[in-house]
Amino acid sequence: MNLPNKLTVLRVALIPFFMATLLIYQIPYHMVWALALFAIASITDWFDGKIARKNNLVTTFGKFLDPLADKLLVMTALICFAFERWIDPVAVVLILGREFMVTGLRLVVAKEGVVVAAGIWGKLKTAFTMIAFVVIMLLQIVFPDTKGSPNLNWGAPIFLINELLIWLSVILTMISGVIYLKGYWKYIDSSK
Repeated sequence: MNLPNKLTVLRVALIPFFMATLLIYQIPYHMVWALALFAIASITDWFDGKIARKNNLVTTFGKFLDPLADKLLVMTALICFAFERWIDPVAVVLILGREFMVTGLRLVVAKEGVVVAAGIWGKLKTAFTMIAFVVIMLLQIVFPDTKGSPNLNWGAPIFLINELLIWLSVILTMISGVIYLKGYWKYIDSSK
């Protein structure tokens, strides 16, 4: 197994530890650990692709696991954040719906021998979402309540910041999804 694939496997392996440290308040400095694990996992995503392309180490295994690892990390964070009431569950459904749509689109066009490459909007969406997640976790660290999690009632300042970040992420997610759909519509046109 080459280095980029090892980094991708590491990212998948970090996900349960990220989730546990995020949700188990009894772990000392649980949010600091969760943020650190999320940051490490996110950085491996950047490095594995860069190393694979630079050194011609792109493999079928990597093509399969890398996007799956990315989606698992993002989905885990979104579901945990909604569970903790840090973000609106409607935003989670919209983001996850787009991810499933693009994955389905990739499967359909792959049968035609076409690869759906990540475009600039997809990359922008991913970068902004990761930054938003980091800021949301940082806010939980800086402004905890007595249980170790902030008071996120509707209208509370921290909740409003979280909502702004996640809804900007939703907007970028929807734009990139529409662009993918438009670019590959001929493969899924219902008139065929």
